Amino acid sequence: MRINDIDNAVLEIFRKGTVIPAMPLALNEKREFDQPAQEALTRYYMDAGAGGIAVGVHSTQFAIREHGLFEKVLQCVSDAADDWGQKTGNAVFKISGACGKTAQAVAEAQFAKGAGYHAAMLSLAAMKGSGISEMIDHCAKVAEQIPLVGFYLQTAVGGPELPYSFWKEFMKIPNVVGIKVAPFNRYKTFDVVRALCEAGKENDITLYTGNDDTIVTDLMTEYKIQCNGTYKKVRIKGGLLGHWCVWTQKAVTLLDEIHALVENGKEIPPELLTRGMEITDCNAVFFDAAHNFAGCIPGIHEVLRRQGLLKGAWCLDPNEVLSPGQSEEISRVYEAYPHLNDDDFVNSNIEKWKS
Repeated sequence: MRINDIDNAVLEIFRKGTVIPAMPLALNEKREFDQPAQEALTRYYMDAGAGGIAVGVHSTQFAIREHGLFEKVLQCVSDAADDWGQKTGNAVFKISGACGKTAQAVAEAQFAKGAGYHAAMLSLAAMKGSGISEMIDHCAKVAEQIPLVGFYLQTAVGGPELPYSFWKEFMKIPNVVGIKVAPFNRYKTFDVVRALCEAGKENDITLYTGNDDTIVTDLMTEYKIQCNGTYKKVRIKGGLLGHWCVWTQKAVTLLDEIHALVENGKEIPPELLTRGMEITDCNAVFFDAAHNFAGCIPGIHEVLRRQGLLKGAWCLDPNEVLSPGQSEEISRVYEAYPHLNDDDFVNSNIEKWKS
């Protein structure tokens, strides 16, 4: 499957830049897959205005593979998105996660292609310690199966260091449609942007932020990169974020607001910078930055539980729970920033999504 095989309308959504939530995994109290809740989450994201969805990624829990749930969850979300899209007229760009050594990653990409996904986002955590040429060969083989979204995963949750020299070679791989830049590091983010421009791929590969700690700044910044005596200007167009799997409607409003400012050439209002730091405060709590991200997945589950979209904050690993004080911190940011949640929207539509 090549980029040109993707429906033009769906590809245009991705190219323009959109909200792509990183899908959580819905479980019941027995830690078994809760398919109705997973389908309801899919409908929530689509009705909230998300233009894409990412499944089988970190927020979905990499352990779905060990529990035999990878194929079931991917197929469930793909089918639910297609069905809801037919009913509402709103299609989404579907991204599957792919991870492991080359044989596993290729097999996952092949399954995703058959399940109706448009691209695969490749985690290189399993390639930690490999040389750059080996990692590039690994990425190229996955890209032969399905359009590829590159992924700079922060090292705190398992990502390898990916220097500029890696990205310089990565940009040469055919069939790369985008990159999620998520090292949680300004220097490393710049490496990706610079490599993109110097490779002349700024019109072919779309950048998405995964830097949950600086979402608004990433989306507002215009990069100006000198290449061969001239300057190229490029922007990060959207977000593929675990943070955006909660309070998603307000994330859509935020991105629309930023896009409008950019398109109209208006000045960035100071209030937007303030809101950006409020969002960062919320993310620190949801992702449990205070405990080195130990409670990041239970944290987003807890927010969705409070909204009624999940039955509990359970993870596949019974030891993966909210950190001490994390629940109280979630209550704090709920009270401090009521303008950031979309509880009213959820309350008005949740029965429809669950039906």
